[in-house]
Amino acid sequence: MTIDVIVTLGGLGGRFDQTMASVETLFHATNITPFPVIVIQECSLIYLLQPGKHKLHVDTGLEGAWCGLIPIGNSCESVTTTGLRWNLTNQVLKFGMLVSTSNTYDDSGIVTIETDKPLLWTMAIKR
Repeated sequence: MTIDVIVTLGGLGGRFDQTMASVETLFHATNITPFPVIVIQECSLIYLLQPGKHKLHVDTGLEGAWCGLIPIGNSCESVTTTGLRWNLTNQVLKFGMLVSTSNTYDDSGIVTIETDKPLLWTMAIKR
């Protein structure tokens, strides 16, 4: 058996404190497993991007209309994206300054993200 990713179902609905516990679990998961961990519930997906460059395929037909990048745990001093309606270029993402929510995709089918710190990717998924 080959494992590429770990998907957890649930943990994003209901109480806000429990949703944040799911986000914290993504941080712990990086010390437990080398595999990416994705959390899905109903129409939302979250994934903790580690520092570096990422390429996301958003042309499966399962994507909903919105996506976002949220700095969790610390500010991100440099975030650059392509493939989004409103791209970022060496942008600082930080609570109280800028959090990238309510974005969407261009028609390229690929989103690239480069970040200097862990960054939460969130997106809508179709039911």
